[in-house]
Amino acid sequence: MSYETQYAAYQQGIEGYLTGLFTAETPYKKLYEAIRYSLLAGGKRIRPVLTLEFARLGGIDWHLALPYGCALELVHNYSLIHDDLPCMDNDDLRRGKPTNHKVYGETLAVLAGDAMQPEAFRLMAEAPCLPAENRLEAVRTLARACGADGMVGGQVLDTVYDVRDAAGLTVLNRLKTGVMISAAAELGCIASEMPATMRAQALVYADAIGRGFQIRDDMLDVEGDQAVFGKPIGSDVQEGKVTFVDVIGMDACRQEVAACTETAKAAVAGWPDHGFLWELADRMVGRRK
Repeated sequence: MSYETQYAAYQQGIEGYLTGLFTAETPYKKLYEAIRYSLLAGGKRIRPVLTLEFARLGGIDWHLALPYGCALELVHNYSLIHDDLPCMDNDDLRRGKPTNHKVYGETLAVLAGDAMQPEAFRLMAEAPCLPAENRLEAVRTLARACGADGMVGGQVLDTVYDVRDAAGLTVLNRLKTGVMISAAAELGCIASEMPATMRAQALVYADAIGRGFQIRDDMLDVEGDQAVFGKPIGSDVQEGKVTFVDVIGMDACRQEVAACTETAKAAVAGWPDHGFLWELADRMVGRRK
């Protein structure tokens, strides 16, 4: 199966699963509308795709890992809603559409994000066909990745502290972005009960992809096309944020993204069925959005 066909199959499974969430008739229907506005706004779905691919490579039907992958996507989207708020990045556009708080107001945007996080853990805890111990490990993994010592800690470094050197930016990027991408791979490994050696290699792959992804994001904030990127270009400069482009320059960023890609590919080079992961790594270098 080609990369495009496999990716499309994963996306179809993810979109179908997410579309079934928050559909009940309630007296607080505006909350569900706000959640679904962001959750179903599209996006690359890279994180759940990684979960499903590593579940497949671990030898199970990837559909069984949909609760884990979609739980990760819920947490990711809650973080985007909060990240766009005036008290943080104050962005007006996300994926080419007005941000959640621009449509539903700040109060409902905050509450929509708040509601998505516990729902993510419910999906994992109640995942059918996966053993209880497996589900518990998955819950622990996601909680660790998105908590104070993970994504939230990275957001604090990004918004409260003035990080201006390469070492500090490396830590910030790993916490804000990298740990969730690593969690995506790890959740697929957990779902499929992948052997320890392969699981370690999967995490090397994901860590490298995460580093490259964020540096490429910094580059696109300078040289991207807003119509393609889906959010304003130059927002980091306007907010006075220092990125890797400022610290090491655009050419060095390109080299670093390429190096991250090669590190990722090398980590899984010995796997018989590594074609999808290699293609995904290659596409990180040239992505425009």
